[in-house]
Formats: sequence, C-alpha cells, structure tokens
Amino acid sequence: TWSDSHIKQIDGGRAIQLILDQNSGCGFASKRKYLFGHISMKIKLISGDSAGTVTAFYMNSDTNTIRDELDFEFLGNRTGQPYTVQTNIYTHGKGDREQRVNLWFDPAADFHTYTIMWNHHHIVFYVDEVPIRVYKNNEAINILYPKLQPMGVYSTLWEADDWATRGGLEKIDWSKAPFLAYYKDFDIEGCAVPGPISCASNPRNWWEGTAYQALNAKEARRYRWVRLNHMIYDYCTDKSRYPVPPRECLAGI
Repeated sequence: TWSDSHIKQIDGGRAIQLILDQNSGCGFASKRKYLFGHISMKIKLISGDSAGTVTAFYMNSDTNTIRDELDFEFLGNRTGQPYTVQTNIYTHGKGDREQRVNLWFDPAADFHTYTIMWNHHHIVFYVDEVPIRVYKNNEAINILYPKLQPMGVYSTLWEADDWATRGGLEKIDWSKAPFLAYYKDFDIEGCAVPGPISCASNPRNWWEGTAYQALNAKEARRYRWVRLNHMIYDYCTDKSRYPVPPRECLAGI
C-alpha cells in the first residue's frame, strides 16, 4: 500500500523493509482473512530518534463501522527513551481499549517476536512468549467478543506525530528520515476464509486446545511481572475517560 518504492524485499525475499519519509509510509497484508488462530511476526523497529512514528502489526476485519481489530502499535521515541507498545481491541466497531507497556529491551537492536493468539476463550498478545495482554471471552455476561468476522493480517509504518509520542508533544524530526522497520518470519496458523464453516470451532485446531484456553502458571507469572513493572497506561483505570469502568474491566479482562 501507498508507495511501492517504500517497501523492499531483502535477504533473498525472506524479510521486508518498510520505509517512511516525508513522501509516504507503506505497508503489506496477508492475501487471505482468518477466523481464529495464532499469528506471529519478527520485527526490528526503527533505531535512533523515532519520535512521531508508528510501526504496526495487527489484524483487521476491514468492515468499516462494525470492524473487529487486534492491534500491536509500536510508538516511536526520542533517543534513549524506552519504546512503548500500545495494544487495542475493537469488537463490532467499538475500540478505545488501549493499554500501553514500555518494552524491557531495545526492540531496534534486533528482531523480537510479536504474537496474537485468538481463540474462542481469549485473545492474548505476546512479546517473545511473554504475555502482555489478555482479553477474555465474557459473552456469557453479554460483553462483546470478536468471533464472527474473519480478519486479515497487516503490517504498516506511518507518521502519527499528532498523538504517538508523549501525546503528540514530540514531533517527527524529518532530518532523521528515512525511518526503517524490518519484518521477517511471517507465520499464520489459523482458519483461512473462505474455508469450511466448521473450521473455527473445530476442536482439532491446536489453538483451541486445552493448553491454550488460559495462561499456564509460567505465563501467568510473566504476565503479572509485565503488569506490575512495565505497564504505563490502562484504559480500565483511566477515571477521566471512564468514570465508571467498562464492564469488561470489572469482569476481569
């Protein structure tokens, strides 16, 4: 998407370089949509001064007003500041469920693996196998959960200096352009659509198995560690936006 000259295949076609400059950002997408599954990507983020940029890896139903979407958005920084990853979940057109975590490593120094696990029980966002966010299926108490719309997988790099870094206070320094992000090991294991309609609920799909219906003990410990030490924003505790916490927050997300 956007400018063809801003996306390059490297390493013999095994990796992709995305380029952002004052002319254009860019992105790429899966050819098919998927209903439930496990998607992962190794990404190396923009090095140096990346303030005002957003590097993204996400799933999207591409259905406008009633879209479902599962987002990893990596918010650029001024040199020396930690990179922030923002996650968001849209279900049936309703988003505004942002959480932000400061990464505990330099994601521009090397590739790291970012994963979305989406099944009938929960959605889990992982960074190098460490869960940073869990959104449980609470349909039993009438809380919306994305399960009806297949989603494509997207990777994009764009300029968002009106909000991305310190709420828009830090602007892009175009003298540092071009900004480069790298993607490789694009892995999707899910139900491709069109496919058998029973596919999504088939218990033989490994991502629906017992081992993936809740965090195991090791994952739960890592999850608590992230929440206690690296989380910097949670919509559930933002009293200015939500004087009454959203219902899914009270139900245990």
